[in-house]
Amino acid sequence: MTTKRKDEYLRKPEWLKIKLNTNENYTGLKKLMREKNLHTVCEEAKCPNIHECWAERRTATFMILGDTCTRACRFCAVKTGLPTELDRAEPERVADSVALMNLKHAVVTAVARDDLKDGGSEIFAETIRAIRRKSPFTTVEVLPSDMGGDIDNLQRLMDAKPDILNHNIETVERLTPRVRARATYPRSLELLRRAKEMYPEIPTKSSLMVGLGETKEEIIQTMDDLRANNVDIMTIGQYLQPSRKHLKVQKYYTPEEFNELYEIAMSKGFSHCEAGPLVRSSYHADEQVNAAARERQKQGEQELQAKQ
Repeated sequence: MTTKRKDEYLRKPEWLKIKLNTNENYTGLKKLMREKNLHTVCEEAKCPNIHECWAERRTATFMILGDTCTRACRFCAVKTGLPTELDRAEPERVADSVALMNLKHAVVTAVARDDLKDGGSEIFAETIRAIRRKSPFTTVEVLPSDMGGDIDNLQRLMDAKPDILNHNIETVERLTPRVRARATYPRSLELLRRAKEMYPEIPTKSSLMVGLGETKEEIIQTMDDLRANNVDIMTIGQYLQPSRKHLKVQKYYTPEEFNELYEIAMSKGFSHCEAGPLVRSSYHADEQVNAAARERQKQGEQELQAKQ
C-alpha cells in the first residue's frame, strides 16, 4: 500500500491521464448549458470523464436547484453556502436542452437543499416529467441527496418514475462523519431500501469513492450493506482531491486493484458494476438502465434514423 507523510501530497500515477475530445458534441453541449443558464455536475465537480460522456456517448449530468449546496462535504468541489432562490422554470430548460442535444441518457442530480422542506423533490419530479414530455425516448436517472431522510420527499420523486434511482453512499461507514456533511451511512442505506420497496422494477444504484483511507475489508462490507438493501448497481472510483482545502488522497488504487473490486462486487450479486480509476457515479450510466428502458431507447434511435 502506498504511504505518505501527513504533509505530503501523492503524485498522480500515469493511469490517471485523461484524453481530451472536444468535438462538436462537446462544444455544442457546453454552449447550450451557458445559453440556458444551466449547471452540470460534470463541470462543477470537475469530472474527469466530461469529454467522453459529452463528446462520444451523448450523455450529460444536469445539476438542478442552483449551484450552491447547503452542505460542505470535504470531498466535493461544488460551492457551499445558503441558496437564495428556487428556479421553477428550471425543469423546462433542462428538458429543452435534453431535446435539443438529442441526449441518449440524462442524469439529473442536485445540490443538497436542506433549506427546502421538500428537499427539492418536487423540482426533481417536475424535471423528470418535463424530459418525458419532450424526449420520450431519453432514459432518465436521478441522483438526489438524502433529502433529510423524509420518506414523503422520496415518494414524491419516485412517483415520477425515473429509469434509475441513484444515491451515493460515497465512503465506508467509519469515514462517513469525516467525509460527508450532515449525511449518515444508515440514512443513505434506508433511502436506497425504501426506493426499491416503492418501485421494485426501478434499478437502484450507489457509488463508492476509494483512496480516502478505507481498508479492503471495509469496501467489501459496504458492498454487503448495499446488497442487503437491494441495491442493483454499484460504481467504484478513485477519489481525486479537488483543491488543497479538500481531503487529501491517501492512496491511488491501480487498475488491477479496481479489476479485483469489480470481480468481488459482481460476485456479491450486483447486476452491473463499473470500477476504475476514473469511474464516477454517472459513468456509462446509459448502459445501466433496465430492459424496458433500453427498449424505449432503442425505439427512439430507430425513429430518429427513419427521419434522417
